[in-house]
Amino acid sequence: MTIAFVHNKKALLPGITAYRQFFSQFGIQTEVVSPDELGLVHRHIEWHFMGKDLSKPREGIYKIHEYASASVPPFAGYKNWIKSFFNTQPDFRLFQNEYVKNCFNFRDSISYGFREVGIPSNWLLSPVHFQKEFDFIYIGSVDPNRNLEPLLEKFTKELRDRSLLVVSQHYEDLQSKYSSYSNIQFKGPVDKEQVRMAILKSRFALNYIPDLAPFNQQTSTKLLEYCTCRIPVVTTSYPWVHQFEASEGGKFFYLKEDLSNLNWETLNEFEYAFPDLRDWTWDQQIRKSGVLEFIEQVFPEVRF
Repeated sequence: MTIAFVHNKKALLPGITAYRQFFSQFGIQTEVVSPDELGLVHRHIEWHFMGKDLSKPREGIYKIHEYASASVPPFAGYKNWIKSFFNTQPDFRLFQNEYVKNCFNFRDSISYGFREVGIPSNWLLSPVHFQKEFDFIYIGSVDPNRNLEPLLEKFTKELRDRSLLVVSQHYEDLQSKYSSYSNIQFKGPVDKEQVRMAILKSRFALNYIPDLAPFNQQTSTKLLEYCTCRIPVVTTSYPWVHQFEASEGGKFFYLKEDLSNLNWETLNEFEYAFPDLRDWTWDQQIRKSGVLEFIEQVFPEVRF
């Protein structure tokens, strides 16, 4: 049996690596292809990360559509409508959470499940304590819609004597703008183990998410990774992170909107705590999603 994971290869999708590792345990072959390459691959399931999928169904091949996030501004609502109206109907859908599902407002009876973001199981081992190389780390997008510059500006003024590592991709413009500030470094893209090492070598971790839909309603992968490494989390204030803290535990330092409380002394005086993330491994999230039951239903010879 072969599963073809289909995406445009423009975004970092850690879920694909997790899926491939999971299914390999059961002798299932996986391929990662672009939409243009799909026709060259023999597959039993084509698993699209949406996106767009206008391809016609083929007999004997099942379609899964996964919506890891809702569309981003501008015209987010219109983009979501386009995706829900014009895309081919799959046999099963996956959404990150209820919020993402509601954004697309599908009005059909196609089965669906929820697959949350996960963390690698080996990250749950007691983290090794490394000598700190950076005072702060930020991992994630540097796209303009994340409005990262007010944060970076703090490291050109009040925090000029504190180091910041930005782990991302497509950061050339920002890197050029802040090239005269040696305390601000950019790195990436890097693999997961390098990400973990970078977190462990940092004193504080920045979860800098704008309080703007859909970002403020979706799971923060980096916050999970920070917590797993047990690095104190400094975060902006928005609905998802408050809900996560209330339901999962932990204690995070919340930044004021104007970042006026982002100073070294205040951060060091705060009492941080970390949630128990044993139920947040990729294996657990895949098993809870409902997609395995769908695969077993259409391929009775397969058992997970």
